[in-house]
Order: sequence, then structure tokens, then C-alpha cells
Amino acid sequence: MPDLRTERLLLRDWRESDLAPWAAMNADPEVREHFPDVLTREQSDASAARFQTDLDRRGWGWWAVEVRATGRFIGFAGLDPVDEDMPFSGVEAGWRLARTAWGHGYATEAGRAVVDFGFEHLRLPEILAVTTAGNLRSQAVMRRLGMTRNPNEDVDDGTVPEGPLRRHVVFRVTPDAS
Repeated sequence: MPDLRTERLLLRDWRESDLAPWAAMNADPEVREHFPDVLTREQSDASAARFQTDLDRRGWGWWAVEVRATGRFIGFAGLDPVDEDMPFSGVEAGWRLARTAWGHGYATEAGRAVVDFGFEHLRLPEILAVTTAGNLRSQAVMRRLGMTRNPNEDVDDGTVPEGPLRRHVVFRVTPDAS
């Protein structure tokens, strides 16, 4: 599969040069605010390796995101099958950016690219997005992508310890609504 390009972003395969900034992102408590823990360098490197393996195997997944004008790595965005331990199935869109990339519209731009890819190339009937109930920034991106939430689908993620990060909200979009 070719890289995905937007006006300002390139969604592409992972590179060795992405590993240090990816690890810095994953060690940042603000970036990981809606996750139970920050990641070690080893965990971070392993996640990037898994992402690239999925891209190599199926041609889509979690792409590295860079700013086209500068070549700067700013995070990831993509599509992935919903985890098997969730009470629903489908393909999930997601994104995570370095704090320095927040507030520039990059998450929405990358999210639009992956949703369009999912509908146009994968012919998905629907795309989901899942986040913690408290992650209002990501929920705002989901709404900008035309996704809607049914509160009856909110779910507790059993892999997350009791507390404010356990409750998750589910947003959905279909090709005619995106």
C-alpha cells in the first residue's frame, strides 16, 4: 500500500529514526494521560515493531505520521481491528500525537485520511473510535470526523484497573455520514 498523504501530513511506514521521538511521546505523562501507564523504551520500540509488521502483512494499520514540510515525526494514526476483549467488533480508527503537535488540526487531518482510506480502499461498512470517557480532545476529533456516540454502547474496559480510565465511549461513522 502506498503512503497516505494529506495537505500537510504523510502517513507512512515506521523508520528507525522514529523510535526515539516515539519513545519520548510514550514516556510523556500528558500524552499518556488516558492510558494506565507510560511506556518504557523497550515497550515503545516493541509497539512500533508490531505496527510495522501489521503494515507489512496487511497493507494498513498504525502508520507513523510526519509533517510533510519539515519531515518531523509527530506520532501515529491509523486503523486496526478492535481488540478481541472488547464487547463489540469492527475496525477502529485512532491517533496519538506528541504534545508539540497538539492544537494544529493534525489529529483531525490524519483521522480524515484514515477514515477515507478505510471506506474507499478497504470498503469497510463502518469505522469505530474508542477512547476514555474523559478524553474530550479525542472525542472532539471524532465528532469533526462525522462520528456519533450512542451512550448505550459505553463500556468498561476490563483490561484497565478500576478508576477514571476504565469507562470508554464508542463513536461510529458510516461511509454516507463521513
